[in-house]
Amino acid sequence: MAPRVVVVEADGGSRGNPGPAGYGAVVRDAETGEVLAERAESLGTATNNVAEYQGLIAGLRAAAELDASEVDVRMDSKLVVEQMCGRWQIKHPGLRPLAAQAAALVGRFGAVRFTWIPREENRHADALANAAMDAAAGRPTPTASPSAPASASAPAAGASTGSDPATAPASWEPRPSFTATRLILVRHGETAYTEQGRYSGRGDVPLSERGRAQAAATGTRVAALAPSVAAVLSSPLSRCTATAAAIADAIGDVPVRTEADLIECDFGQWEGRTFAEVRQQWPGEMDAWLASPRIAPPGGESFTHVAERVHRVVNALPKAYPGETVVVVSHVSPIKLALRDALAATDGFLHRLFLDAAGISVLDLWPDGGIAVRTVNDTAHLPAA
Repeated sequence: MAPRVVVVEADGGSRGNPGPAGYGAVVRDAETGEVLAERAESLGTATNNVAEYQGLIAGLRAAAELDASEVDVRMDSKLVVEQMCGRWQIKHPGLRPLAAQAAALVGRFGAVRFTWIPREENRHADALANAAMDAAAGRPTPTASPSAPASASAPAAGASTGSDPATAPASWEPRPSFTATRLILVRHGETAYTEQGRYSGRGDVPLSERGRAQAAATGTRVAALAPSVAAVLSSPLSRCTATAAAIADAIGDVPVRTEADLIECDFGQWEGRTFAEVRQQWPGEMDAWLASPRIAPPGGESFTHVAERVHRVVNALPKAYPGETVVVVSHVSPIKLALRDALAATDGFLHRLFLDAAGISVLDLWPDGGIAVRTVNDTAHLPAA
């Protein structure tokens, strides 16, 4: 079997040196560049160099957990790279124990190579470190808890729907549907931004004429799927409330209740821009965002944070509406995250699943934590383009 070679990218820093500090580390497959693991943690008050060493240590530990035999370490800290290569003396007494700890981890691998890289080539680890520094400074941060670092291939901690699908009872035995709470997940109808392929987060973009026709068709379809509906929940944005109102009208005598946690991801500075525009203006930030649900767009919100609030809603519905049907009208990101967790899928699912405007997905949730995804992105009811 060929030896497993990985790349560790690590960074750390502080706001003030010393000041609120944190680190970030990413482990990649050396051949494909696939992200295998991430680590990030707030350190309280520390110096830049202490945080950089802590990032290196965390990255080496993650590589060891992956049974790597060779490691290429890449950091934009000249000091750490030169000291670990033995070319510079470690004069600061506070760094010596950390360097010794890193050296002990180096001894666990067949080979470890250290390379200095420019900061712009270390954007992923840098973004994780900055998020950790924000947390250390007491700023709101959308990253996952540092005490439970997540790998890029595993769903974020605390982001499951209902009970954790990974630990929910597994069985091929058919379950009686009448004991489940059925969620009919509906993406809102089309808007001008949908047609133009623009990031549409918190901006209140209304339904287009085509979107209103889609909403009416979706109402007819939902009424056929569920003659009895206990509640219609909607994101507070008008493209969702208008879609929800069309569904409620078709069902009859069901009020629409808005739920703030169902709102779309905040895309920050990317709002209203096309993918190509974002790629051109924020190439590094986009790469980091696509590689990890813990990374937020500039001034925006991470998918990890969106998953946490979606989890609150979905987890509460079986308790509030046991054995009943609830229509949930939301956006691409919340619905994708709900389906990812219901299917116990990896984060790659988020970029591989396509959800059409006014598409319908259906999942059942049982009181014992059992989950069944029955439909994903049904669009048979929609008028032809």
